[in-house]
Amino acid sequence: MFLLYYDAKTKKVSAMNGSGRAPASLTIAGLRKKGIRGNTIPMDNINTVTVPGAASGWINTIKTFGSGTLSMEQILAPAIQLAEEGFPVGELTSLMWQASETALKSASPNGHELLRNGKAPLTGEIFRNPTLAETFRTLAREGEKGFYEGRIGQEIVNLIQSLGGEMTMEDLKSHKTDLVEPITIKYQGLDVWECPPNGQGIVALMALGIISSLQETKRIRPIHQMKHNSAEYLHIIIEALRLAFSDALHHVGDISSSTDSKHLLSPTYLAERAKLINPNKQLPKVHRGEPLMHSDTVYFSVTDKEGNAASFINSNFGGFGTGAVPKGCGFTLQNRGGGFSLIEGHTNCLKGGKRPYHTIIPAMVSIPKETEFDYRLRKTASCGLAMVLWEGICNLKVRLSPLPSRIFPLTTRPCSSASEYVSLWAFSARSPRCSSNGHITPRCPST
Repeated sequence: MFLLYYDAKTKKVSAMNGSGRAPASLTIAGLRKKGIRGNTIPMDNINTVTVPGAASGWINTIKTFGSGTLSMEQILAPAIQLAEEGFPVGELTSLMWQASETALKSASPNGHELLRNGKAPLTGEIFRNPTLAETFRTLAREGEKGFYEGRIGQEIVNLIQSLGGEMTMEDLKSHKTDLVEPITIKYQGLDVWECPPNGQGIVALMALGIISSLQETKRIRPIHQMKHNSAEYLHIIIEALRLAFSDALHHVGDISSSTDSKHLLSPTYLAERAKLINPNKQLPKVHRGEPLMHSDTVYFSVTDKEGNAASFINSNFGGFGTGAVPKGCGFTLQNRGGGFSLIEGHTNCLKGGKRPYHTIIPAMVSIPKETEFDYRLRKTASCGLAMVLWEGICNLKVRLSPLPSRIFPLTTRPCSSASEYVSLWAFSARSPRCSSNGHITPRCPST
């Protein structure tokens, strides 16, 4: 779970990192003894489960940034109602659910909680999830302690350990959500904001910096003058993102071991990376740079009448994650630990208590006081988020407007993956710029 929040009174952008950490006793050597030989943990392996962070993240979001006018019981009430009364399953959701039916049945003894009479629900069928409703009631009534130290936490640990995992109750009890300093870069007079590592938001900022350097040195014409989705336009986007991703996959991991963001976002460094791009042909091979020079995701954004804004994201990672369901909890455990590297010495190498590289990125753009902008972002999916953000910013049409807020989260329409519906997201405001009364209810707390 990651959040960017703009406070209209202080004019400050804050960031929150609620992502979970690896179990303290989980090691690369231990995984090798369990027979894992590759450079990453297989996505269906129970050891990909990091400490579930979303539940704590929701509570701390409300404590830190909430108005105080709504209790957790009120916020979760619509989700609890949906879970108990059910909802009709959409066509695409049903297809994706059916594709994961076998995994849900085999990953744990409790897969039936996310099935309907032992099967993935068909289009139009009503799916009810009473155990998730009870999970939400516990979270609303007892807060973080009820989730991490009570029945829910114990069921998570029981399941993981029964399947050969390392998670303990102490791992859950020691979890905390962190307020962190957001990272930012200027592009065409805009301030673009992201959460810092362990998320990959820095990829989008680096790509913007590379493109900005290409335009400033006149190696390419301004991006807004290129025909949208032309070969010229897409070539520049793709090459900039290739360079940015190659850097991130080497330099980004848990904040304790990542290369300092200020080095990766240095204009001098990004200008050097931009020099590698040939406007007319593809780079045959992309290598990471050295900035220090020692030599099925769900997202929402909301603005209110006071001008406060939130850009919020959490995800199970791969569809239903591991597919493993803790008994009586109504959700699957994510597989975010699949983002770790099993290469010793790598910035993102697995270590107990570390957070893995995350592919989800909430974004936010602040703009000059006298202007506002239009934007259109049409789709979102894991690593594609960086490209969506980049394209959205590059296609902004700046115009004067008397809108109440001078800052907006960049947003996409919610995905319609099976995990989103199982997790009972409820949106009543689905437009790219959510209305001030857009009612949002949370998702499965396993992320």
